[in-house]
Amino acid sequence: MSVKWNLESDVNDWVKDQLKALNLTKHVDWNEESSMSDYLKESLKGSAKTKRKTNFGKPDFHIEKYKVPVIFEDKVKLNKLISKNKDGIKMDDASISNFAVNGGIYYAQNMISSEMYHEVVMVGVAGDSEDNVEIDVYFVFSDQIEPKHLTGYKTLDFLQSKDSFDEFYNNVTVTEEEKHQILIDTKEQLAKHAKNLNKLMNNNAINVEQRVVYVSGMLLSMQDIYKSDKFLQRGLVPDDLIGAQTDSKRDGSQVYEQIEEFLRAREIPNDKLKIMLGQFKNVIQLDDGRDELIELDKNVAKLIIESKASITKQIFVYIFENVFKSIDGTSSLDIMGEMYSEFLKYALGDGKEIGIVLTPPYITKMMAEILDVNKDSRVMDLATGSAGFLIASMERMINDANNSFGKKTEKSKKKIEDVKHNQLLGVELDSKMYTLAATNMILRGDGSANIQKGSSFDRPESLYTDFNANRLLLNPPFSYRENGMPFISYGLDHMEKGYAAIIIQDSAGSGRAIETNKHILKNNTLVASIKMPTDTFMPSAGVQTSIYVFEAGKPHDYDNTVRFIDFRNDGYKRAKRGITEIDHPLERYQDIIKIYKAGKNAKLNEHSYLWNLENIVIDDQITNNGDDWNFEQHQIIDTTPTEEDFMKTVGDYLSWEVSQLLKAGE
Repeated sequence: MSVKWNLESDVNDWVKDQLKALNLTKHVDWNEESSMSDYLKESLKGSAKTKRKTNFGKPDFHIEKYKVPVIFEDKVKLNKLISKNKDGIKMDDASISNFAVNGGIYYAQNMISSEMYHEVVMVGVAGDSEDNVEIDVYFVFSDQIEPKHLTGYKTLDFLQSKDSFDEFYNNVTVTEEEKHQILIDTKEQLAKHAKNLNKLMNNNAINVEQRVVYVSGMLLSMQDIYKSDKFLQRGLVPDDLIGAQTDSKRDGSQVYEQIEEFLRAREIPNDKLKIMLGQFKNVIQLDDGRDELIELDKNVAKLIIESKASITKQIFVYIFENVFKSIDGTSSLDIMGEMYSEFLKYALGDGKEIGIVLTPPYITKMMAEILDVNKDSRVMDLATGSAGFLIASMERMINDANNSFGKKTEKSKKKIEDVKHNQLLGVELDSKMYTLAATNMILRGDGSANIQKGSSFDRPESLYTDFNANRLLLNPPFSYRENGMPFISYGLDHMEKGYAAIIIQDSAGSGRAIETNKHILKNNTLVASIKMPTDTFMPSAGVQTSIYVFEAGKPHDYDNTVRFIDFRNDGYKRAKRGITEIDHPLERYQDIIKIYKAGKNAKLNEHSYLWNLENIVIDDQITNNGDDWNFEQHQIIDTTPTEEDFMKTVGDYLSWEVSQLLKAGE
């Protein structure tokens, strides 16, 4: 019978024995917390959003020799392995201090939040004796999203060698399917928070036009301030807003001044700075009534200790706890885009108040993939909105740079800086949306350098010639003439070569934009037309839309065919309450790229049962009329009667004859 453990050091000794049995040597292959590298120590400090007043120490053991770090957290007593509730792993102070898995995940998420690591393997160990000990292994890939539980690993054998760890790593990294599910889960969670925030703002008479600017400004005020990589000041946290009533110290003034400091440190050009600060000052600072102390709204009652707080602080705290912690420092760019765009959609209401309908992030991502945006692309959006297309493009460009040159290499760093500062161009007329777009890009590591305020049609010609775009992505305003086709026509006129895609009300392709369409085809080729679901923009708008794809600088050859694709079943159902998966949307969004490229010859492998390519893909010619660009116009409806049709018709006729005879005999 094994000896009962009473001390945490007993568990530590067991872990040491396991590592020794794997021929792993202390100080060579693994270390205790006292022998941690300076780099790992620094990463454990996390970032502004993960710093707490409580000091939880360091993990018990660590391995730094493999492609991602491995950390261990041990606790005596088997019931101290993990603390969970219906929402998942608990991350309150007591759980972090007293449970192995909770504490280990806290350390791992701090490491990721520091941006010094992107992935961490965490091993939680707890037990009562040698005969009654358990390990729990987690793959941590985000500083906010719950990590992946690796239920198949109940020993430490995967740590034995580089080969065994590489095999383990290849098996446990997050798959595309899992990433997609994370996006959906995150959207749902954020939708709940955004709905509450909308209510909070509505309850306190903040009008709909101000809400997104309010949120954007507060998110900027939470960022740490750097200038030329030199740390100047940490971002605001809830404790900084004390409810002072003097004009210079009231909560709204504190938030606004922090925003101003942040933007000035980023050396934002004066014209852009003036527009952004004007928006933030008007919404956040000028109304001193929002800084008076009032009773807590029920949506923040559990987040604030005091019985009263200003409206400014109540909104700040809700955003800090439920939005900022999901955006700042998150390792996956597309996840940030998904979360922030979902929040914007709620904050904007139905979009009608400010004339804006945002493109869903999974569609901006798909369109960037269709155009094969890569590290060398120069991407332009002439109706930028909240910068969704630029975000999707920047993500692909950065990933391509990392894949080409290796993460954190000098070449990849240099290329990523070039992407952010020189390879993205956006133009937005609406001041509020311009401010949101710039903020949105800043929250994702910038890329806001070339977002211009004004009309795309009256920008200096040199803006476009100097930029020399080879990719153009657009969702033009629905209310613009010809449904917005002049935007892509103007963009194509300023491209020598490359590819463009626009998602638009498809009446533009069937008669509403004939003159512009004819002009486009003189110098550009319509490559494909993809029919989208009617509910694509729900709940903002229910309209028929298509994506038109063009090759720039190549006059359309009417002897060649255009690829028409019916993508009305994308696997989602969208409604006011949110988005629901009904028919394999992940697989469909992966496959649509293959179908775009190969048509009926697309190799869909295990997903082939989802599609009838004969019915949804048509390669057909168009005319030079500019009014036959949509799938339905090329769809052939088979009207040949079947035997069943014949029998039914004969049956109907005989029934009629019988009825006539009966009537004649009466």
